Amino acid sequence: MVTRKTVWIGTNWKMNKGPAEALAAAEALKAYRAPDGVKPFIITPFTSLQAVASVLKGTDVLVGAQNMHWEESGSWTGEISPGMVKECGADIVLIGHSERRQHFAETDWTVSRKMSAALRHGLRPLLCIGESLEEYDFGVTAETLSRQLKIALHDVAHADLPNILIAYEPVWAIGAGGRAADTDCVAKVHAGLRAVLCEIAGKDIGDRVPLLYGGSVTQDNARSYVSQPNVDGVFVGRAGWSVPDFEKLIDRVIEERAPA
Repeated sequence: MVTRKTVWIGTNWKMNKGPAEALAAAEALKAYRAPDGVKPFIITPFTSLQAVASVLKGTDVLVGAQNMHWEESGSWTGEISPGMVKECGADIVLIGHSERRQHFAETDWTVSRKMSAALRHGLRPLLCIGESLEEYDFGVTAETLSRQLKIALHDVAHADLPNILIAYEPVWAIGAGGRAADTDCVAKVHAGLRAVLCEIAGKDIGDRVPLLYGGSVTQDNARSYVSQPNVDGVFVGRAGWSVPDFEKLIDRVIEERAPA
């Protein structure tokens, strides 16, 4: 198998799987052994985070939270602090998902605050960036993503950048009604993101930051994305919600990395 890069393959359960269903899925994943060079992860609802993380501790599957606040504690009713996320056993925390930006007033500024807070607590931020359909149609994808990326990473030390995951998720490609971006589009966008990272921190560090693609990823198209030089994995939704589908997705991606 080609070992040119580590491949990250993750799924976001979103507002699905209550505690019982999530625990059953974790138990089913517990014995899973990831192929060499693959890092699988699941992002769970808060109600299931601690139980799932406990079951999967020490396995090949990393566990993440779907959001967090940037403050350590305080009068923030309904919010979860980074310390709480860490105490629940999470390895990863999702920050800046388009659904948070669109429906819950997430901004580039709050994303930036959360990035620094996550790293202070030893969490690996999974930063989501993406342009709307209007921004795509107006041809400002590169400018939009560069702005989101630069603000999000503004207070992050260069040495910490390889500890971050970045997922490009075009808003127009997410959800049941989304349309998958073609591979040429993704390759161009990821090349641009890599250039921005190298501009920020230099080529040595910029080249080491994992860039994932998410947006209507399926078992049928995942391989075509991972085959691109600046795509270090995929971040999926419903295509990975069932354990068999998630494992099959990983197998399909790995087929692309097998020697001819």
